Amino acid sequence: MFYKLSNIINDINTVLVPKLCFGCNALLYRGEEHVCTVCRNQLPLTRYTFNEINPVDRIFYGRINIFKASSFLFFTDKGIVKNLVHYLKYKNQEQIGDFLGQWYGQIIKDNNYLKDIDYVIPVPLHPKKRRKRGYNQVSLFAKTIAQHLNAHYLEDLLIKTANTKTQTKKTRLLRWQNKQALYILTDIDFLKDKNVLLLDDVITTGATMEACATALAKAPGIKLYIASMAIVP
Repeated sequence: MFYKLSNIINDINTVLVPKLCFGCNALLYRGEEHVCTVCRNQLPLTRYTFNEINPVDRIFYGRINIFKASSFLFFTDKGIVKNLVHYLKYKNQEQIGDFLGQWYGQIIKDNNYLKDIDYVIPVPLHPKKRRKRGYNQVSLFAKTIAQHLNAHYLEDLLIKTANTKTQTKKTRLLRWQNKQALYILTDIDFLKDKNVLLLDDVITTGATMEACATALAKAPGIKLYIASMAIVP
């Protein structure tokens, strides 16, 4: 009886406040969450694994010392992934991070490279931007991934020191880094000899991840892994 009543209430809510697909704006039906079945089946999974060398690894060759890198989806100028990231970052739809984290977490949870991850860390926002947005768009994604890997989620150890864009051009980032570190590790010894997975939303040039990894690398003996929701192919 309760189950049927719950379904009736959900159906009424759907009529009053229709749930739309974040990918194509189509009406969602019962059982669909965040994206419709059509969009879900069309999401461009990279199918990269942490077991084989992939294009994400190659982005960081000769730049930073990481053990493995990967990404969940392909990001293009037009398409479902761009819509998802836009709603996540700018439309207060933080739950999309959990949706992607649950899916990606299921894929990577039994990966041999990630079985000993100690900490999962999201790329941080500057406090000013975080207050304005209300949340870090990577946080819920990272928390969900941490649960799947039986790792600890760690948020405030890596911090951003300036409210500046880091993914526009690598040269701009390097000019800033020549003056001071854009990201800093507040406790170097805390991550000593630990296995750490660093997560971001979208990898473009890799400049943001490079800057974060440079800060994390100050921890002696750290083994660093990198992944993201999406990557620009």
